[in-house]
Amino acid sequence: MALPKRFPDREEIAAVRAEAEPLEPGAEAATEHRLAGRILGRRDMGKLMFLDLVDRSGRIQLLARPDDLGGVDLDLGDIVGVTGVATKTKRGEPSLAVNRLELLAKIRAPLPDTFHGITDVEQRYRRRYLDLLMNEDSRRDAILRAGMVTEIRAFLDGEGFIEVETPILQPRYGGAFAEPFVTHSHLLDQDLYLRIADELYLKRLIVGGLEKVYELAKDFRNEGYSYKHSPEFTQLEWYEAYADYQDTMRRIETLVERAAHATIGGTRATFRGHDVDLAPPWERVRFADALDAHGVWTRDTDQLRARLQEKGVDASHDQTWAQLLDHAYSAFVEPELIQPTIVYDWPIEMSPFARTTDDDETLVERFETVVSGMEFSNAFSELNDSTEQAERFAMQEEERAAGDETAEAGDPDYVEALSYGMPPTGGLGVGIDRLAMVLGGKDSIRDVILFPALRQKE
Repeated sequence: MALPKRFPDREEIAAVRAEAEPLEPGAEAATEHRLAGRILGRRDMGKLMFLDLVDRSGRIQLLARPDDLGGVDLDLGDIVGVTGVATKTKRGEPSLAVNRLELLAKIRAPLPDTFHGITDVEQRYRRRYLDLLMNEDSRRDAILRAGMVTEIRAFLDGEGFIEVETPILQPRYGGAFAEPFVTHSHLLDQDLYLRIADELYLKRLIVGGLEKVYELAKDFRNEGYSYKHSPEFTQLEWYEAYADYQDTMRRIETLVERAAHATIGGTRATFRGHDVDLAPPWERVRFADALDAHGVWTRDTDQLRARLQEKGVDASHDQTWAQLLDHAYSAFVEPELIQPTIVYDWPIEMSPFARTTDDDETLVERFETVVSGMEFSNAFSELNDSTEQAERFAMQEEERAAGDETAEAGDPDYVEALSYGMPPTGGLGVGIDRLAMVLGGKDSIRDVILFPALRQKE
């Protein structure tokens, strides 16, 4: 017999459990309910059968009398639709007394251990559908991330930002230091790049007068995995005309606070073994001061290399002063920043798109936010002078010639766009996956990406 194709007008289990809670044990509600979900538990007690029905909202016990239902032939994992009334057992367990049961989908492969779920980490990533099916924590993590993104959109929409879309396939890649994925367009007969960032297109929209824009986008970087890196990741970028990095500092603090309250009910989280409080204001420290505290702030390349070597840091692969400085920062500063911290005023060599500070032209108005030793956002007061931007691209070409293969390649079209005038602008990029790690207390980025990239099984 063909299985029913749908089960319309169903309710979620959570709603039925809520109605059953006030009932006295043994009592039944008058309202009839329709539920659908997967059977993940079965206990036969003579003429009465106890079934555990699970959907995304939770689990509820079904009380079924097979004789009254014309027989019940079910396996663990079958998907059913049921009709019945809310009740409570003598032990006080919220339940649904079933008067009709329909088989909606038959399981053809045996489920993993329904008690322990999938415990092998690699199998959890490779067969995420089973991980979600068997592990309630995994479903909760997925829902937390979705709720976080919903709150981020609501916050930015409420602040007057416009959500936009920019090209994923780009004739030039830019907006970050990274190696791109390359593909070829037969139609255009040219190589194209999967975007590594949205920045340069979003700022073109600021030139065009949209003034407040954001994008929640997939970006791609042809690089290795780590606990915080994935070749495919999700990033939020926003740009706001007539704002600077001080305005952006306050906005990211508020956004994270709002997202935390919406998903975990407060601002306290446990991440990478540390109890952190995401409530603003966050600590602020100048980039140079943070490095100087470890004795590794100097503008002399040879001296910086020597200091790193003295401290046991292998800097043999670093070709430029900027690379050495970035190595020093990641080795000594980032790991010690546990509570949310804003590191601001970076060297111009490390920030080709940020405007210089008023007090020191060797520094730019840039900041990163760090928690438990992990950076999760990066922001600038954007450079809006086309001539200076062209000079910065030339500076990056020198870095590339000196051995930094990830230096900015330049974008003449973007320089042309700036030549039409861009208002003073504050911009920021937030790693959505990393923020989900913080709020969910996950130590690996693969735990917050539903289908992470994996090596093909041999």
